[in-house]
Amino acid sequence: MWSFDSISFFLVFLGLPLALFLTLVIWPFLQAAFYSFTNWGGFSQEFDIVGFDNYVRLVQDGTFLTALVNNVKLAIVIPLVTLVIALIFATLVTVGGRGIGQTVGVKNSGFYRVVSFFPYVIPAVVTAVIFMKVFDPSDGLLNRLLPAAFEQNWLGSVSTAMPASMVVIVWAGVGFYMLLFIAAIKSIPAEVYEAARLDGAGRLRTLWSVTLPSIRETVQTAWIYIGIAALDAFVFMHILNNSGGPDNSTLVMPQYLFRLAFSQNQFGYASAVGVAMAVVTLVFAALVFTINRLTGGSTRSS
Repeated sequence: MWSFDSISFFLVFLGLPLALFLTLVIWPFLQAAFYSFTNWGGFSQEFDIVGFDNYVRLVQDGTFLTALVNNVKLAIVIPLVTLVIALIFATLVTVGGRGIGQTVGVKNSGFYRVVSFFPYVIPAVVTAVIFMKVFDPSDGLLNRLLPAAFEQNWLGSVSTAMPASMVVIVWAGVGFYMLLFIAAIKSIPAEVYEAARLDGAGRLRTLWSVTLPSIRETVQTAWIYIGIAALDAFVFMHILNNSGGPDNSTLVMPQYLFRLAFSQNQFGYASAVGVAMAVVTLVFAALVFTINRLTGGSTRSS
């Protein structure tokens, strides 16, 4: 029987969050999808339905395709580099010590945890501004530390703008994923590590054969999360190079959307770019799940 208490419970803890989600997430997305089929300028109530013209234009737009390729590069490199570094650091501060057991990390591991997490608590805007000064070609810290032969215009050269931007994003994210992996590794029974070490497994073998399979689902979740962040990367890219970099070498889809909407008043076409971003994000998540399933992740987790 439905009572007042059960009905009120569902309304407050299910109905209200669902209503907020539909209002603040689903409805704006449906609006954007609708506007993507129009030539709306953004500041009037008049627009024409143009059908799939915006999407046809999209696949023929060289600038958009460049931004898409840049986002794909970020979605491949950023998760791979960030998660590998975070996993190595997490292993060192939890089970990388000389002793036997789960919680024996390297000496001063507590200090390393704090230092590694510090970049993550800095707002992305502040991080990007700091690295703008570091990469400054005339008075930046990096060029001052390097010999004259290695000095570069790091954010102003096609060959270095994207790698330099990737370094900033990786530096900002490693600490968070390191703590995520530390929590996952702590949940692995200590006896598993002790048995592996008694069998003669070294640190690398233990990482590959014990740690990684045991936290597989955590790695998958982290990969999806950071991959979605890399497919966005608007804050870092826009501050480091708000013009999209030399020859659009650092231009990403959110930047291009922002430019179309707020500089060129092409909100209909910008909405099509937003829908394309959503599709790319869903495809990325599906690929991660599929690869995990094909490599036996679901079987092991069950």
